[in-house]
Amino acid sequence: MSNELWRLSAVDLARHIAAREISCREAAASCLARLDDVNPRLNAVAEVLADEALHAAAEADAMLARGEPVGPLHGVPMTIKVNVDQAGHATTNGVTAYRDTVATVDSPVVANLRKAGAIIIGRNNTPAFSMRWFTDNAPHGRTLNPYDATRTPGGSSGGAAAAVAAGIGPLAHGNDQGGSIRYPAYACGVAGLRPSFGRVPAFNPSQSRERTIGMHMTSVQGPLARSVADLHLALAAMSTADARDPWWTPVPLDAAQPANASKAGTRVAVCTSLPGYRADPGVVAAVAQAARWLEQAGYTVEEVAPPRFTEAAELWLALTMNETRASVRQAVETDGDDAIRRAFGSMYRLAPDLDLVGYMDALALRSNLLRDWQLFLAQYPLLLMPVSWQRPFAVDADQQGDAAMREILDAQSPLLAPAMLGLPGLSVPTGMAGSTPMGVQLVAGRFQEALCLAAGEAIERRAGWSGLAEMRASALTSIQA
Repeated sequence: MSNELWRLSAVDLARHIAAREISCREAAASCLARLDDVNPRLNAVAEVLADEALHAAAEADAMLARGEPVGPLHGVPMTIKVNVDQAGHATTNGVTAYRDTVATVDSPVVANLRKAGAIIIGRNNTPAFSMRWFTDNAPHGRTLNPYDATRTPGGSSGGAAAAVAAGIGPLAHGNDQGGSIRYPAYACGVAGLRPSFGRVPAFNPSQSRERTIGMHMTSVQGPLARSVADLHLALAAMSTADARDPWWTPVPLDAAQPANASKAGTRVAVCTSLPGYRADPGVVAAVAQAARWLEQAGYTVEEVAPPRFTEAAELWLALTMNETRASVRQAVETDGDDAIRRAFGSMYRLAPDLDLVGYMDALALRSNLLRDWQLFLAQYPLLLMPVSWQRPFAVDADQQGDAAMREILDAQSPLLAPAMLGLPGLSVPTGMAGSTPMGVQLVAGRFQEALCLAAGEAIERRAGWSGLAEMRASALTSIQA
């Protein structure tokens, strides 16, 4: 049985470990064995921490033996993304030049996960500068989708999603500035939560300069898992206060919900199409099916579009690209690989060039848009819509020029609009669409993650999806080819 522990959820592992039915070392060893089996083919984990993990697991077992109090993730194996500081390891961010940027202290999210008892078994892969929806880079190589090697595993937390889907730990850490948790979760058939801005503390002590305001407001840390219940467990662990993040907000996870968001009859706005966007029929069918499942679970669903959607998505492009022009463009040109330079080049050319007044106007527009969305979410506490208007892209689709990038940005608009506004979003799988998984997105008001998680569980129960890629022989053949 111990060699199959990697199949268990984080909730089940934590329960069995707390009851002393299995040991922390057994859980870590099982997930490390699974890593050894599948990671050479997937390349989901860029740095394996076997010795460190087994030592931490032994310490965790000793704590239990002494009867010491333990955290909610005590003994649960997981991976951490290579773009956040973890003491003693390089924060490469997928860039060869940063291989010697070794962190001396943990970032807040890593510190919180350790305090909760998580056992870190590896560091998962990301594209260079964590700024593509495709996970490939010069120092660590390409991460493959465990279902279809011709399709992206998503990005930038592609390593995290592929690891969880393949059974390399029940949990993974990721971050999301423009879909970098939700899109990989979608592409790899797992669940991924983008928390509200301010929910999970964030800071990289190794960073040489402070992040710009737009980057702060859009980028969040969050979990990926094979079940929504595991996301809830991980979110609670990640959200502990840390004084290093001035944006962290002390809002309880069970924050008061809108008056019309009672458990029975919560109003859900369903968006299956919008003018100007081309939607894949499989995507539309998945959202429609999820709406029916929510209705069966007692939710009140209504087809209605969120306000000023395109403005919010386009504002993400304008603010993000103008801030990167001023902050990381030179580093991308100097230290980035060819793929990130091509992708950034296309996005730069597609984004407006803002002067100081234009930048100020853009920040003001964000407040205006968020006000309209908040009024909308006061009427409809939940929004059900696609993760992307298209199925997971072919590998390197963002390397095909400006027109291809424009199509990608349009497809990813359901990811960009909520990110621009700092709202929580949950990507939850619904089944298969051809050779790749399919899923939907749930969005709620600020600090209303509980609404997303509850509805996500309702969809998950009816979908009957395990979230575990068994690495079928056909998938392995295409990966090895």
